[in-house]
Amino acid sequence: MTGENKLRFELCVCIALVAVLCFVSLPVDAAVIKYQFDIQVKNVSRLCNAKPIVTVNGMFPGPTIYVREGDRVLINVTNYAQYNMSIHWHGLKQYRNGWADGPAYITQCPIKTGNSYVYDFNVTEQRGTLWWHAHILWLRATVYGAIVIMPKQGTPFPFPQPDREQVILLGEWWNADVETVENQGNTLGLPPNMSDAHTINGKPGPFFPCSEKHTFAMEVEQGKTYLLRLINSALNDELFFAIANHNMTVVEIDAVYTKPFSTQSILIAPGQTTNVLVRTNQTPGRYFMAARPFMDVPIPVDNKTAAAIFQYKGIPDTVVPTFPHLPNPNDTSFALSYEDRLRSLNSPQFPANVPLRVDRNLFYTIGLGRNPCPSCVNGTRLAASLNNISFVMPRVGLLEAHYSDTAGVYTTDFPDLPPTPFNYTGAPLTANLETAKGTRLSKIRFNSTVELVIQDTNLLTVESHPFHLHGYNFFIVGTGIGNFDRAKDPAKYNLVDPPERNTAGVPTGGWTAIRFRADNPGVWFFHCHLELHTGWGLKTAFVVEDGPGPDQKVLPPPKDLPPC
Repeated sequence: MTGENKLRFELCVCIALVAVLCFVSLPVDAAVIKYQFDIQVKNVSRLCNAKPIVTVNGMFPGPTIYVREGDRVLINVTNYAQYNMSIHWHGLKQYRNGWADGPAYITQCPIKTGNSYVYDFNVTEQRGTLWWHAHILWLRATVYGAIVIMPKQGTPFPFPQPDREQVILLGEWWNADVETVENQGNTLGLPPNMSDAHTINGKPGPFFPCSEKHTFAMEVEQGKTYLLRLINSALNDELFFAIANHNMTVVEIDAVYTKPFSTQSILIAPGQTTNVLVRTNQTPGRYFMAARPFMDVPIPVDNKTAAAIFQYKGIPDTVVPTFPHLPNPNDTSFALSYEDRLRSLNSPQFPANVPLRVDRNLFYTIGLGRNPCPSCVNGTRLAASLNNISFVMPRVGLLEAHYSDTAGVYTTDFPDLPPTPFNYTGAPLTANLETAKGTRLSKIRFNSTVELVIQDTNLLTVESHPFHLHGYNFFIVGTGIGNFDRAKDPAKYNLVDPPERNTAGVPTGGWTAIRFRADNPGVWFFHCHLELHTGWGLKTAFVVEDGPGPDQKVLPPPKDLPPC
């Protein structure tokens, strides 16, 4: 934690300790933490180009939120930018409280220019690293930051106590205005231009022009242990990350403790977080931290490498840093073996409560397609779908429509299975690629257990996809290459200590099976966390019904919920 952030955190805690007296219903050790987020446009320069970007409090990346497990958090977001805005607190479960989840037109209408909205939520039974980001248009390209949830007072980490810690946010940078880039792609019916650089804490590093001031450096001391809180904030790229000559011990993913293991590199998809311990046991010097994309199919990506400096104290800046060995950009073998090593800690204090019985089996296919578009370049517009349905965003919030039982906003007939089975990962299919469109949701009974198999397909091309489920963690009980086999593959599931996440990767030309208990009522977004694919319709939502008890129903909407 930097000195500035530590001071801000301690100030927030002091204010909160006074404020907590007003909230006697909270646990004794809980606090009320308040933040003010001003959405502002600020001129920022990178890669020899200056441009206005949307920021929070003029910061890029935005401020880190520091809270403790059990706290109540109130974040007042005031929008001074020309765009409508909503903020998603990625990975926070928001029990019964989808009003604070943030995705525009799913759980709320966006905050209009000149207006404010208070995100009011409790941090319950979660601790670790999460993050927040804009959840409208492509604004999360610059509107994002970390969430650090400390354990309850007196509760130690289930791994060696680090001497220091550092947030590492991996991102992307466009020289052009990102909304212009997105709109140009939509107008042409083609993929938008890829980013011009990757970034580490908002800075591309010394391999890019005009980056003398735009290289992040972290000073470390010999013989210490550092906790790095890594977050992939990029819009469209899965990333490898490594530190030259230093191993990393993975101890947490998506704010869930893991069985520790050592690795030279990690793979992290957009939306995911990973905590690693790094021991400064090498010859004092300067070492590069580096990030570059993983892409194992011939699809264009921004293949440039972002770099930052891991610098031992007392070493002069004139020493040339050592560069790490990163996996090759198309190293499928490393990607699969790394994912296979991830296991929940599953200790008595932090058990893995994997649903062993399944009430509802779902099977969703991921497809790319083309829909007619007379004004587009090729007469078609690229689309993406689940079970051949490209999701159409509504003009009002789905949660509000569900809560008030408003008809005509959505239907609950999203199919449990694809309409037409086929050889999903066989030869590429390039005919009959038109998708259906609709605001179609899946209704789930409260407290039922769900298994969802997400199957990649070779419609146009296979590709890996990170899928994020709002309002829940889930267990990744199985994954494989090729077509999922209902008769054989479940026998290979890990039902003991599977990784627990909020964002799961579906491998290229393969499948991933997840399980969760639907114990959080409301409307919860489910989508690919590649912004490109989300915009093309690779998304849907679950309507989880209320339970019978008074504490098993969606809370009433707050009075300041933004109107559409």
